[in-house]
Amino acid sequence: MRPLQGVGVIVGSLIFSSTAMAEILLTPNQIMTWPTRSFDGETHYQIVEKDGANVLQAQSQGQASARYLEREIDLNETPYLHWCWQVDSIFPELDETSKAGDDYPARVYVARKTGLLPWQVESVNYVWSSTQDAGSTWTNAFTDRAELMALQGGTSRMGEWVAEVRDIRADFATLFGDSVTTIDGVALMSDGDNSGNNATAWFSQLGFSASEEPPTCP
Repeated sequence: MRPLQGVGVIVGSLIFSSTAMAEILLTPNQIMTWPTRSFDGETHYQIVEKDGANVLQAQSQGQASARYLEREIDLNETPYLHWCWQVDSIFPELDETSKAGDDYPARVYVARKTGLLPWQVESVNYVWSSTQDAGSTWTNAFTDRAELMALQGGTSRMGEWVAEVRDIRADFATLFGDSVTTIDGVALMSDGDNSGNNATAWFSQLGFSASEEPPTCP
């Protein structure tokens, strides 16, 4: 899947906690109102009840489209991105460092603008990898403006909810060598367009926080 570029602007309804700790919650209902960017066909998104909670389900059958929110996020206030995810399958025998293998049953990514032109964007992609070990990083096969990081790898946690927390500032510094204080958007998807694979992913508890405490999954 080619990286997300030139997205339009949408102002999402963000929920700020009433506690002293800054937090931005992006609910499944809100995500369903975000624009869709199609790369090849349409990943099917819907809200479903799973494990006693309403979550976002993404079904890809050889397709690739992302739900995205373009909005400036102040990383001095909320530097941590958190979410829960689950996948029902992986894509075996892919070379995820190649264009033909740039597919993931689930991915969440953040982007920052580096200029005025649509392609002047850097993104960090957090992926549920099929063939790379958790902790692996590599440059996207389509552009050096997108870096990928495998948070989960293979089948070891397939079929269960996994909570994630990432320090966005630290990851941009590690992957791009940049010191960033803001990002300009967040997106999620399940994609199988390059390899023709099918997968279903579920997402919950997406948001930004001042705390590195992991979210509570369904």
